[in-house]
Amino acid sequence: MKAVLIAGPTASGKSALAIEIAERFDGVVINADSMQVYADLAVITARPNADEMARVPHRLYGTVDASENFSVGRWIAAASRIIGETTAAGQLPILVGGTGLYFKALLEGLSAIPPVPTDVRARIRDEALGQSPQDLHARLTQIDPQTAAGLRPSDPQRIVRALEVMEATGRPLVEWQRDGRSAPLLDAARSPGVFLAVDRQVLRDRIDRRFETMMAEGALEEVRRLAERRLDPALPAMRAHGVPGLIAHLRGEMSMDDAVSKGQRDTRAYAKRQETWFRHQMPGFVATSPADALATLSALVQP
Repeated sequence: MKAVLIAGPTASGKSALAIEIAERFDGVVINADSMQVYADLAVITARPNADEMARVPHRLYGTVDASENFSVGRWIAAASRIIGETTAAGQLPILVGGTGLYFKALLEGLSAIPPVPTDVRARIRDEALGQSPQDLHARLTQIDPQTAAGLRPSDPQRIVRALEVMEATGRPLVEWQRDGRSAPLLDAARSPGVFLAVDRQVLRDRIDRRFETMMAEGALEEVRRLAERRLDPALPAMRAHGVPGLIAHLRGEMSMDDAVSKGQRDTRAYAKRQETWFRHQMPGFVATSPADALATLSALVQP
């Protein structure tokens, strides 16, 4: 199956490039960003706006409620269906985003981890409420040191996932990940991928300006509506960059300036991790500057 893959750090210009490629090659833009799937997070995730989405078809944007823990497995199932529909219609699937695990699943398949029973997931998540990420990591270290060693103590989402898998299967998550994968959805030889490489200082400035723009466009009110739902703070949507700081501001625990600075700082740190991850995990992607990206990718797409 043929597709185009566009990856890069946040604020690197991926969405604009995807639209240009879709216009040039009759394509459908398919979201591969784990936060832009959430309906509640239109502004704070810089999701394509209505005008941009009207230019070409966009899929998998804002389709999941914030109360859900949308997994890689669920995303690959949805992406498989949409890629199939797009290809059957004679159009080009264009997958764009910064979530490395989504691209890895597309090209390498998923590890064969059994589903975690609902009661186990609910119990683990109830137990995690009120615990700091560091405490959760310490708990995981006691029962699954192999997986804990590879996870950041500040990443509660993946820590809780590892706890669930260990509780449900009795095996470490890293063993399941190592012992077999499903068939890849895409053939890497027929699915060119690019990674937008941006000068570090330029990217930092873009991230900071974009966060200020999001604030001007209603990010605080969007987060206020999300906070009023009183969802589990460990849910992915509740940990989107900018959300924790703005919720702290709404509670009177942080000034607006500090909340904005935290959002900018967290986003910059994430962009750095994205660059490192793709460089080591997806070496087949062609690194290109945003200025050269359209020409580079157009040449790769040509039959």
